[in-house]
Amino acid sequence: MKSIKLLFLLAFLLPTINSNAQTTGRKKKETTEQQLDALFAKTLTDYNVPGMAIAIVKDGQVVLSKGYGVKNVNTKEKVNDKTLFAIASNSKAFTSAALAILVDEGKIKWSDKVRSYLPYFQLYSPYVTEEMTIRDLLTHRSGLATFSGDLIWYGTTHSREEVIKRAKYLEPTYGFREAYGYSNIMYLAAGEVIAKVSGKSWDDFIKEKFFAPLGMKESNTTIRDFKKDGNIASPHNEVEGKNIPIEYVNWDNINAAGSINASVSELTQWIKLQLGKGTLDGKKYWGEQRSYEMWENVTSKPVSKWQRDNMPSRHFNGYGLGWELMEYGGKKVISHGGGYDGMISKTVLVPEINLGFVIFTNNINSLPSALSFDILDEYLGVRENKDWSAIFLQFKKEDELATKIHLTEDEASRAIDTKPSLALKEYAGTYSSEMYGDVVISLGNEDNLLIDFKPTALFKGELSHWHYDTFQLSWTTQMMLPKGKTTFVLGSDGKPIELKVVVDNPDFDFTELKLLRQK
Repeated sequence: MKSIKLLFLLAFLLPTINSNAQTTGRKKKETTEQQLDALFAKTLTDYNVPGMAIAIVKDGQVVLSKGYGVKNVNTKEKVNDKTLFAIASNSKAFTSAALAILVDEGKIKWSDKVRSYLPYFQLYSPYVTEEMTIRDLLTHRSGLATFSGDLIWYGTTHSREEVIKRAKYLEPTYGFREAYGYSNIMYLAAGEVIAKVSGKSWDDFIKEKFFAPLGMKESNTTIRDFKKDGNIASPHNEVEGKNIPIEYVNWDNINAAGSINASVSELTQWIKLQLGKGTLDGKKYWGEQRSYEMWENVTSKPVSKWQRDNMPSRHFNGYGLGWELMEYGGKKVISHGGGYDGMISKTVLVPEINLGFVIFTNNINSLPSALSFDILDEYLGVRENKDWSAIFLQFKKEDELATKIHLTEDEASRAIDTKPSLALKEYAGTYSSEMYGDVVISLGNEDNLLIDFKPTALFKGELSHWHYDTFQLSWTTQMMLPKGKTTFVLGSDGKPIELKVVVDNPDFDFTELKLLRQK
């Protein structure tokens, strides 16, 4: 999914050459490509990534479309450029482009109020509810924190409309249009605007307007369209250094924000279309002005001290309509990352030099971020002699060390020899969140409790006593999340009245749930 909070870029160049026409410049270019190719193979091992796929478009030509590693560590089948991966949030650019088509057709304006199309749309404030525009949906400035409300849709049975309706219970972190807060639910609402205006589902609109004319025959908007024995990469979780294949999670109820599955080979057509500013092979999909609008910096993000120190040519960060924006090497770089369960993807455009590339990997990692800067340095002529792959690998090692230290400190903070205030059966019951739904606590054996998040089959676990009225949550289902803690809040009568869940991770905020015990 997201962690899916990373930047992920990657590419290299390996053209078909005429061996009889080898100029000095060409020999130098081949040497660079050979070095990059060796780097990719090496880093795949260094980062413990099972497989990846890369494609590059330069000056209107596909100069690379290639797979590395394996689709599944058990089957050992090789990745190729036609292997399907979940592209997750790279789907957002398709949503903004679909809306651009409707703008060109005069059916909507970026400044239209969302409630004009979705009367059920409602947020925390009546003012924000009424003033939210289509542009606001696309630019992550609703006032919500990054990933706020993602538990509502992730793996749940809530419909798309129901997910949007439940967002009214989310509490803002910022003022409206005040700061950047990445929101998948706002993009879901944008997809429902497309459905309302066009009379077609977001899925059908994307297939009709993009997949079919671009020749993206295998790409789809739902894992339900995967073919048996298809060329599909398996997502993986890394557990104690070992890659474990996991099942795909259905993202249909957040479609416009992240449900597309595609291969790098087919996405080269999408890259060409983007670099062509809405026109490809003489066919106009959207007007050139719409591209500039989508690539305009609407919501600014700060340039961190680390970025200033290590990337002196990076003068701004921001977000447009479906695209992340930055300056690097004196050029405007337009990109987007995608984080799915056990997969990471990245799309990058540098229109000024007519360059675009895409990278997919089938576990959660920062390799695309590292290699992206290696490649951008080559294409943009940035000569700061930085080994980005080594730098990001060091980040990975430091993060692993920090996790170990955190676990040690957590254990040290535990109050030994305490007991629960109540008999375990007294904690059992249904705890409900208006935003989310029911979480059921039941008696397991004599030593533990069971927890079941009813809206999804993905979140089930065991609760073992930690200290006082806090229990450690150990997941019993396929899980990319670490262990967590649950604390039972007792009322004046000594009985449980609330359940608090904390799971330390960058993707889901369990503290948003507000789980109150039902009588």
